[in-house]
Amino acid sequence: MLNSVGLSFMLLLSAVGAAIVESNRVGYDYYKYHPMPEITSWMTQMEKDYPGVVSIVDYGKSYEGRTISLLKIGLNTGEKKKAIWMDCGIHAREWIAPAFCQYFVSQILQSYKTDTIMEQMMKDMDFYVTPVLNVDGYIYSWKDNTTRLWRKNRSPGPPGCDCYGTDLNRNFEANWGTIGVSFDCCSQTYCGTKPKSEPETQSVMNFLASRKDDFLCFLTIHSYSQLLLIPFGHPDFTATNYDELMTVGLGASDAIRKVHGMEYAVGTSPAILYPNSGSSRDWARMQGIPLSYTFELRDNGTFGFELPEDQIKPTCEEAYSGALHIITYAHDKTFNGAVVTAAATLWTMLLAVGVTGANLI
Repeated sequence: MLNSVGLSFMLLLSAVGAAIVESNRVGYDYYKYHPMPEITSWMTQMEKDYPGVVSIVDYGKSYEGRTISLLKIGLNTGEKKKAIWMDCGIHAREWIAPAFCQYFVSQILQSYKTDTIMEQMMKDMDFYVTPVLNVDGYIYSWKDNTTRLWRKNRSPGPPGCDCYGTDLNRNFEANWGTIGVSFDCCSQTYCGTKPKSEPETQSVMNFLASRKDDFLCFLTIHSYSQLLLIPFGHPDFTATNYDELMTVGLGASDAIRKVHGMEYAVGTSPAILYPNSGSSRDWARMQGIPLSYTFELRDNGTFGFELPEDQIKPTCEEAYSGALHIITYAHDKTFNGAVVTAAATLWTMLLAVGVTGANLI
């Protein structure tokens, strides 16, 4: 009888726990696009739900005076730690990118309590995740149907120009203004009046430059085209660790393909997309951050920037697997003194499979 009561009690606790998880899932839907106020509220809730693990860091202001914030995620060990950078939403219309950053955060927070490998990574490294970098542009893209495909920030053009916005991913101090940009202030790829002219760009550069030796990895999330881009965007420059970047990138592409069969090409931008300059990816590599990648998420052009919400889940699942492969490599190379082992690669594959069926927090 006592055994029966105990079993019933355990089943009740299990049911309650499942109900709480489902309640959280219903409370915040990771498989829909969220406007900026909802994302901001979600960030606040993450900080409340994971005290001592998640903290909000305000590190800049947009042109229109809005705060640019990130989530710092990690376990406090009392020691100086290495770091991983991820930003989403540098281009306003690429809504799948902020959706992925939120999904990524939810997954690492869900797994570290039960997965010893993720727990160790969170002890060794802090994750700095900016869900929406281009806050003004993102908010503007939600205004109405006429603004949905807005790309740039919302700063006014130079004197004599009636157009708004600078392409933030052409504004970094990395071969700025040399190729793949426009000096027409009305262009989608207008690079600004000078490198680092935009407050959003300044915020990222200042934050990272002050602690660049801590960062092992820089991941900037975009859409679309299903690509993993490595430095450099200028065809006349080659990263000193090109072979490493390609090898790790191809491993990430394999991890992505194993989730839903999607193919992601890997290479420099001139080789597989188009040449460009002034990107955050190139700037990060020039700062000495060894592993710097641009993720171009789904799709290949059928829906483009207006990816349907029913593709958020599979897109995030596969991208998570790819990002995790790169992050695991960065961690193991630093803390194990070797490249990613077969066991670590297997773990990323297994975790990706587990993620596809997992309840989200």
